[in-house]
Amino acid sequence: MEIGSEKWKRLIIDGAGHFGVHINRDQAQQLALHAALMLKWNRTTNLTAITDSMEVAVKHFLDSIITGPLISPGTAVLDIGSGAGFPGIPLKIVIPSLQVTLIDASRKKISFLKHAIRTLNLENIEARHIRAEDFAKKPAAANCFDVITSRALSSIKDFVLMAAPLLAKDGAIIALKGPDLQQEIEDLQLQTDAHTGLLRIGDVQYSLKVETFTLPYLESQRSIIILKKVYF
Repeated sequence: MEIGSEKWKRLIIDGAGHFGVHINRDQAQQLALHAALMLKWNRTTNLTAITDSMEVAVKHFLDSIITGPLISPGTAVLDIGSGAGFPGIPLKIVIPSLQVTLIDASRKKISFLKHAIRTLNLENIEARHIRAEDFAKKPAAANCFDVITSRALSSIKDFVLMAAPLLAKDGAIIALKGPDLQQEIEDLQLQTDAHTGLLRIGDVQYSLKVETFTLPYLESQRSIIILKKVYF
């Protein structure tokens, strides 16, 4: 099965439908073009270790799309450590009204992201070569994003501390993780406030929700962690 083939696009459309996400043929074509661009650049730039067409469809694209139902149209989304554009670019394609900012510390990856944005003719999306810690220090970025997401960061606590200054009031932090979360969740629960039952990270309290999914075709287990600031 080749990326961009009718079979590949049908796999994406049907797989997204499994999570209640509707993708039309034009959007499937854009996702296929993103995949093809990634693999072309991957020959000279280290973008991904996943190159099998089925795994690209499931582990990159469907894995990104599953967060779609959690994100309202028209919101401002920040993708930290976007790499080859996941989950930010697929989310933008599937929910065109999103305002998306992709950041990454790798200049080569940002070059790819800018090329992909131009080639896909996407609007209201930008790629910036900057570390999240430095981005958080910019006054124009503070408390600006309704949703902050990442697939790249290993520690949920570190991700939350990094994202907190950038998160808008009533915004959500969404972390995409693998199935082996038990130890990390237990560590987070040790930081739960005994009086409120809320998770305390730094000086901020958060509500915590964990959703688990099985990605179709490969039966891969995924977890989505959703944290929201709680105000009193």
